[in-house]
Amino acid sequence: MAHVLVIGGGVGGLATALLAARRGHTAELFERDARAPGTALDRDFFGWRRPTVPQAAQPHALLGAARNVLRDDLPDVYAEMLRLGARERHELDWFEARPPARPGDEDLVMLQARRIVLESALATALRGEPGVVVRHGEPVTGLTTASRAGGDLAEDAPGAGDAGDAGDGIRVTGVTTGAGSYQGDLVVDAGGRRGGIERRLGAVGCRPPVVERHRTGLAYFCRWYRLPEGMDEGPRRPWAVTGGAFAGCAVFPADNRVFAVTLFVHTADTTRSALRDPAVFERAARSFPPGAAWLALGAEPLSGVLATASLDNRWSALVDERGPVVTGLVPVGDSITHTNPTLGQGTSLALWAARRVARTAHRDPGSDRFAMDHHAWAVRTLKPWFDFQVVADAAIGERFATRAGRTGTAREVAALFDCALEDPEVMRARARVRHLAEPPERAYADPEIRARVARWLAARPDYAPNEVGPDREEWEKLTAG
Repeated sequence: MAHVLVIGGGVGGLATALLAARRGHTAELFERDARAPGTALDRDFFGWRRPTVPQAAQPHALLGAARNVLRDDLPDVYAEMLRLGARERHELDWFEARPPARPGDEDLVMLQARRIVLESALATALRGEPGVVVRHGEPVTGLTTASRAGGDLAEDAPGAGDAGDAGDGIRVTGVTTGAGSYQGDLVVDAGGRRGGIERRLGAVGCRPPVVERHRTGLAYFCRWYRLPEGMDEGPRRPWAVTGGAFAGCAVFPADNRVFAVTLFVHTADTTRSALRDPAVFERAARSFPPGAAWLALGAEPLSGVLATASLDNRWSALVDERGPVVTGLVPVGDSITHTNPTLGQGTSLALWAARRVARTAHRDPGSDRFAMDHHAWAVRTLKPWFDFQVVADAAIGERFATRAGRTGTAREVAALFDCALEDPEVMRARARVRHLAEPPERAYADPEIRARVARWLAARPDYAPNEVGPDREEWEKLTAG
């Protein structure tokens, strides 16, 4: 079996180390933060400053794809999350009477929890795993390498790959930290989009990764609340996400009666800065049905308004037209694909990659073939969902920037989503895409689904998407101070 070195102790890194150990490998995890997730959830969630993980305090969605990995491969982690207060919600529970079950419906379940609940459950499992060493407060500072032909290369030495074309024949053999050097059969980059792997690869003479980046133009503002004592659940209706022509609102139920309300606008919107004010934020949130329904319950605010922006969809590959940029190192999580949170795909894609590494780490992990196979798997399995996110965000960003209504194909797509709230069969198709069980080009192309949406539209000739929520004049007044 393999000895796996994992850079980064976020969700992707924790899951990679744990899944690798459960597959018979040994693992060492290196995390710059000296603090580990514990079971004091509120203390860690609201009081732990994590500048390298700015998304940690933002809402997370654990889709059916993520839940399935936990349920099938890490059942103890899944059980611990439920013990800590995570809740399950089946997508078809939207209807008063759930439609007759079909094969695959069991995968359309969301696990509602804050990110810290998943991190705590993974950390608890790792502490009891004999095949794993976790090195908190010991960040990776560099890579050790060797020639794939066999000769050692100087650690982090400029020009280390000068034999032949730049970067050809370099294999990562380990990592360095302030405490020393560690050797492994495979290094996994789970350091995220700010992890600095491009700089480290450049330092050992590798060609740069191939990066595809798409800006979203969206800014997010969220505030956390807790439902009153004795109220374990919020309203099932209205639908939790509403998007207008220039702004949107979403509610994220989580664990232990905690939920988040999020507003999102274009980064160029002149009202953006006003949403940082809690009073303005709440007025604006109450102008959308989901925000109004949840904030009417007398929930206690747990945080100020947390803002995040300048997000992009980023794909990074360690294989270019000449082959592997490097071998002995593979990315997981945000290191390979960082997706904007509008579709909530990030955790699922990270867990898929972590599981794939654990299942394959024994297959000559320093070889060209291993690097090429991992890349091919990522392109086949992760890239289509990245591309789907890019298309979805481009549509939202353009709508928010121009404040234009949807017409043509965009109107038909919006109709599919609105029709799903009334038609269980369309909801099932929508849920299969939402939970990464079936790609949209297949689920939405089903003749029955297309016919149902067409009938729904024909019965509503005046249908206009995104009419829920305030108009621009009202929005300007709500955010005026």
